[in-house]
Amino acid sequence: MRLLHRRTDGLARRVRRAVGSGARAVGAAALAAAISVTALPGAVSAGGTDLPADVRFATFNASLNRSVEGQLIADLSTADNAQASTVAEIVQRVRPAVLLVNEFDYDADGVSLGLFQDNYLSVAHNGAEPISYPYRYSAPSNTGIPSGFDLDNDGVLGEADDALGFGFFPGQYGMAVYSMHPIDTAAVRTFQNFLWKDMPNALLPDDPTTPEPADWFSAEELDVVRLSSKSHWDIPVEIEGETVHFLVSHPTPPVFDGDEDRNGRRNHDEIKFWRQYLKPKRAGYIYDDAGVLGGLPHGVQAVVAGDQNADPLDGDSVEDAADQLLQHRRLNDPSPASVGGPEAAEIQGGANETHVGDPLYDTADFDDVAPGNLRVDYVLPSRGLLLRGSGVFWPATNDPLYYLTGAYDPTLPGAFPSSDHRLVWTDVQVRNTTVSSPAP
Repeated sequence: MRLLHRRTDGLARRVRRAVGSGARAVGAAALAAAISVTALPGAVSAGGTDLPADVRFATFNASLNRSVEGQLIADLSTADNAQASTVAEIVQRVRPAVLLVNEFDYDADGVSLGLFQDNYLSVAHNGAEPISYPYRYSAPSNTGIPSGFDLDNDGVLGEADDALGFGFFPGQYGMAVYSMHPIDTAAVRTFQNFLWKDMPNALLPDDPTTPEPADWFSAEELDVVRLSSKSHWDIPVEIEGETVHFLVSHPTPPVFDGDEDRNGRRNHDEIKFWRQYLKPKRAGYIYDDAGVLGGLPHGVQAVVAGDQNADPLDGDSVEDAADQLLQHRRLNDPSPASVGGPEAAEIQGGANETHVGDPLYDTADFDDVAPGNLRVDYVLPSRGLLLRGSGVFWPATNDPLYYLTGAYDPTLPGAFPSSDHRLVWTDVQVRNTTVSSPAP
């Protein structure tokens, strides 16, 4: 039975639903006077964005990962890589001030970071103006780092599934942050080395063939298995004299495993990390890579961003995985929406026909057989930040910019002109506060 009849027809009614969702998140009064408009091609805004104090935060799983170490550097060394050009044009058209890029291969010297800026972001594409990010940040990722153990228990040692985070070489599928505002690099906290077993009530995977609980990993393996499949970063960004903590990560997909559900459980707990980091009384167990304990104190402004690989209603993630953030008392959900998401779900059918969630909020174009298109990418500001607008860059097929996202094409290197994910953005107004950047 098709469930698409639940989804209203026509952009105006879809937008009204988006505003309704936003009102539930930030209070009806905050959006009572807001008129939703198409602020960007392929994006629906929940409010005006013309105030100079507004700052646009964004996340984009740009699929700038490569199968061979060093290939991304090679691809970005010239200005003629089609996929990188398309990704750059999307960024130029949305123009976020602070941007997280997921699936950006890490190199220790930051060569790729600079090349993407110089050869792509700084170069005009199809009339889109260049964009400059003088402040950039990246750090090591757990992906591709050998664990020394057979973590998937398939009897073969040294595979990508046996790494501390899935990957064929260290740094594959890494992360990068580009910012127009200064990054307080001395105050950045990274949590790459935090062990999964050190999280209270961790959902450690269970071997279904034995009576013992949570025994997929041996005691020796638990001493090396890290929580983050990539890393978790707390990046303080200085904006007009105020500090906003950009809390970014990229949890593992909750699939590609067996009945032990090790990836689904890890995905849940990678998201749980931020839930508890934002609750100082429950974050005393958290230690960063410098050995400093604690989470983010109350009163501090923050934005949680990243490809969380969890949809609140559909897909294969643990049931409450996404809700750990979406229902967090310290965060707002601006419910970013697009005009292209509902159209794609209607055209593609398949698993999309059985989804409970409204495709208005989808952020990724996945396999139509399973899991279908999902909402997995998030930009969630803390409640101290005033919401000004939000959107998903997903143009409809009749939009002149549709070529930037396109449709699945197996002849393309990444199967899409840019990525199977869409850039998601939220505009906030940073408030004046006397709360300084805290020492944990």
